[in-house]
Amino acid sequence: MTLAEDRPGVVRTLHPVHTAGLGESVDDRPPPTDADLPGAAVSRPVPDDPFAKAWAADQLMAAHFPPPRWAVPGLIPEGLSILAGAPKAGKSWLSLNLALGVAAGTRVLGEIDVDPGPVLYLALEDTPRRLQNRMGKILGDQPAPPDLTLLTEFPTLPAGGADAIHGWLTQHPTARLVVIDVFAKLRGATPHGMNPYDADYAAMGRAKRLADHHGVAVVLVHHLRKMGADDFTAELSGTNGVAGAADTIMALKRPRGEADGVLHITGRDVDEAERALRFDPAHGSWSLLGGPAVDHTVGATRATVLAYVRANPGVTPKDISDGTGEDRERIRRTCTRMADDGQLRRTAHGHYYPPEPLTPTDPLPGVPGVPMSQTPT
Repeated sequence: MTLAEDRPGVVRTLHPVHTAGLGESVDDRPPPTDADLPGAAVSRPVPDDPFAKAWAADQLMAAHFPPPRWAVPGLIPEGLSILAGAPKAGKSWLSLNLALGVAAGTRVLGEIDVDPGPVLYLALEDTPRRLQNRMGKILGDQPAPPDLTLLTEFPTLPAGGADAIHGWLTQHPTARLVVIDVFAKLRGATPHGMNPYDADYAAMGRAKRLADHHGVAVVLVHHLRKMGADDFTAELSGTNGVAGAADTIMALKRPRGEADGVLHITGRDVDEAERALRFDPAHGSWSLLGGPAVDHTVGATRATVLAYVRANPGVTPKDISDGTGEDRERIRRTCTRMADDGQLRRTAHGHYYPPEPLTPTDPLPGVPGVPMSQTPT
């Protein structure tokens, strides 16, 4: 691994395929190729000394690496990200909100400050008229940012698209974000004879090399399968090669007909989290909601129960019914279902607590001296 300087005062790690000419600038190097993709049918010479770029542990620990640049702090770092969702969940509206905010340097999702920079947005399922209409809703009386470049048609990555994006990023060295909506339109055909996992990993690898080479965030808008899973990353359409190649994975889930949704986030440089969001169709805008995500994704009765349990941890269904005036049997059934869904915690004695876990040594309210870890659930 070699360190090279491609921006004044910024040193970052380059992919080994781009370290041949150490005296060259990044802009002088040829665009990334498919030669080093897993499963690619391209032969390449074996290096004379495969240990030439090895690190000694003490040298690696003493090396200085700059922190990743963030397109959206806490949400989208540089590298390859996936933004997935079911059809009509609002992922295209969300990606357009992000693109406009980063290009203009305005607050994103109602509360996240971003540094401005050029953005490339490939809206491959839209028409120029639809894009104009959507941007008009989001912008309102604000001017459109000139640093946002939009296209509704583009060649696939293996058919010249990767070279074209590389050229645009070279011409815009301060670019912060590239959005590809949707990735299926740009990935290209699967090479003959390649198994599905290698094909997915290879397709993702083309986009990842662009992100890593230019130190920019590339977001691929993708689909979720209809079948749910305990781990949201397993719901991504395609094989595990899709999730395996991504640096950050975001899954937007919003029940049909409801304004509130949850953005599930995990990745190499981001903290795993669930962020509650609200969609405003009149303005085409997504905004973050405060508090735990579960507070915004439950029905009316469940919300009543959750609010009461938060204020009075350790209560029984009878206590909740008496305190809220709700039907006792409905409250009892609701509490049972919420516990089964992980929205409440239940002890063996039928007492209910908020979903947030206590530390193992915190005593249960009403059960002096009994740690949570020793109480059956």
